Amino acid sequence: MSPNSTDGCDLVMNVSAADRCAFVKNTPDCNTEDGFINYLRVAFCLLPPNLTPLTITLCIMWLLFLFVILGLAASKFFCPNLSAISTSLHLTHNVAGVTFLALGNGAPDIFSAMAAFSHPHTAGLAVGALFGAGIFVTTVVAGSVALVKPFAVASRPFLRDVIFYMAAVFWTFCILYRGTTTLGETLGYLSLYVVYVFTVIFSAFIYNWQKHSMNSSVQNIAHIQVDINSSDSSDEDAASLSHSAISEEYESEYRPLLPYTESTTQIMLRSLNPVNNRKWRRKSYSWRVLKVLKTPVEVLLLLCIPVVDPDKEDKNWSRPLNCLHLITAPLVCVFAFQSGIYGTYKIHGEVPVWLLIFLLGLFLSAIVFCTTTNEQPPKYHPLFALLGFVVSAMVISAAASEVVSLLHMLGVVLSLSTTVLGLTLLAWGNSIGDCFSDITMARQGYPRMAISACFGGIIFNMVLGVGLGCLVQVVKTHSNVQFELEGLLTWILAGSLGLSLVLSFIIVPLCRFHLGRSYGIFLLIFYAIFLVIALLTEFGKIHTVQT
Repeated sequence: MSPNSTDGCDLVMNVSAADRCAFVKNTPDCNTEDGFINYLRVAFCLLPPNLTPLTITLCIMWLLFLFVILGLAASKFFCPNLSAISTSLHLTHNVAGVTFLALGNGAPDIFSAMAAFSHPHTAGLAVGALFGAGIFVTTVVAGSVALVKPFAVASRPFLRDVIFYMAAVFWTFCILYRGTTTLGETLGYLSLYVVYVFTVIFSAFIYNWQKHSMNSSVQNIAHIQVDINSSDSSDEDAASLSHSAISEEYESEYRPLLPYTESTTQIMLRSLNPVNNRKWRRKSYSWRVLKVLKTPVEVLLLLCIPVVDPDKEDKNWSRPLNCLHLITAPLVCVFAFQSGIYGTYKIHGEVPVWLLIFLLGLFLSAIVFCTTTNEQPPKYHPLFALLGFVVSAMVISAAASEVVSLLHMLGVVLSLSTTVLGLTLLAWGNSIGDCFSDITMARQGYPRMAISACFGGIIFNMVLGVGLGCLVQVVKTHSNVQFELEGLLTWILAGSLGLSLVLSFIIVPLCRFHLGRSYGIFLLIFYAIFLVIALLTEFGKIHTVQT
C-alpha cells in the first residue's frame, strides 16, 4: 500500500510492519512541526519492526520523565518566582491566589492544552485533558478530601466557584458543538475569568467590610472584658514567646560557632545541591529513591533557572549561580521557544542568534559579578524572579509540547483516540500532584483550603487552556479555529463533568454544606462509573444508533 498526500497518519497501523517506516516518512500528516522529536519516526524507524514494543516501552519511560520535568519546573521554579513577583507588586492574597498562584498551579495543564490546540487533530487531546482533569479533581480529589477529613465547606465561595465552573463548561460545550470559534468569542470566553477574578475581589471586600462593621459594633462590649482577658492574653503571649525562643534555640544549634565566610566556589556548589541533609534523614526510603532519580533533572534546571525567595534573609541570592543564569537562561529561551527554530537562525546569514545571545549574556554576567558581593543581593535582584518566570514558562511549554506529541504517537500506535488519552494519561499526569497536595493539606487540618483549590484552580485551567489555545491559533492562522473531535466520547466527557457539577451544586446545600464520608464515597463511585462508560465507548461497546 503506497501512501498519498491525503492519507491520515492513523492509517499507518493498516500497513504491514515492514512498510510502516516508509509510510511515516512519506505521509505529510505524520510530519509534526511542534516538538523536538518526531515520535512516529522513532516508533517505526528507530529499531527493526520486531522491536517496536521495546521502542514503545522506552517512549512511555520518556513520557514519565517529561512529567517529572513538568512537575519540577512548575513546583520548584515557576510557582516560587510567581510568588516573588506577587510579593514585589504587593498584591493581596485574594488577587495573588486567583491570578499568579492559579497560573503557577495550572501551568502544566494550560501549556499542554495550548500545545494540543496547535493542530486540529490533537484538539481532542486538550479537550480530553481539561475535561478529564476537571472530573478527576472534582470527584476523586474532592472525594478523597471529604473521606480524609469531613468538614463544613464555606457556602458562598463554594457556590461561586461551582457556578462559574458550570458556566465555563457550558460555554466550552457550545464551542465544541459548533466545531469552530471566532476571535470575538475567544476574547469573550477569556473575559469570563476576568469577571471571576473581580467577583472574588469584590466578595473579599464585602466580607471584610461586614467583618469590620461587626467588630466595631461589639467594640464597647469587648473593651469591658479587657481586664478579664488581659491575664489570659499575657499567658498566651508568654507561651508564644517561649515557643519562638525554642525555635530560635533549635535554629541556633545548626549555626556555626565562629564567623565563617564561604568562598565563591562553595556558594556555587551549595546552590546547586537540591538535597537538604536534615530533610533527607527524616524522609522515608521511597522518598529518597525518588529524590535520587529527580536530582539530575533538578540540577540541570538549577543551572538554567533563577529562583527568588522573599522569605529568605538573602532572598536566595547566589552571586556565582545568578551570574551564570544571565548566560544560560536566555540560551534556554532561544532553544526552547517554538522547538528551537530560532536557535540556529543566522542574522544576515552570518551570525547565529544563539551566539549573539551568549555574548550579550556573558557581558551582563561580567558586569553583575564585578559590581555585587556574595553577602548582599543587589537592589535589582527581584528582576531575576521575572527572568526565572519567563525561562520556567518556556521549559514547561517545551515539555508540554513533547508530551502532546508523544501521546499522539501512542494514540496512533495503540489505535486509541486522542480524547481518551487526554482524559486518562494526560489528565492523571497533570493532576496527580494536585491530588497528593490537597489530600495532605486536608490531613494537616486545612480541608477548606484543599476543596477551594479543587474548584478554583480548574476554572482557571479550563478558561485559559481553551481560551489561550484558541487565541494563539487565531493569531497564527488568521482564521477561525476548527476542531476535529471524536464524536460520542467528547459528549460523554462534557456531560459527565456537567452532571458532576450540577449534582454537587444540589447535594452540598441539601447537606447544609457539610462534606462527609458518604459524599466522598459517592464522588469516587461517580468517577469509576464515568471511566467505565468512557472506556466502553472508546472500544465501541457503547455507540450511537445508525439510522
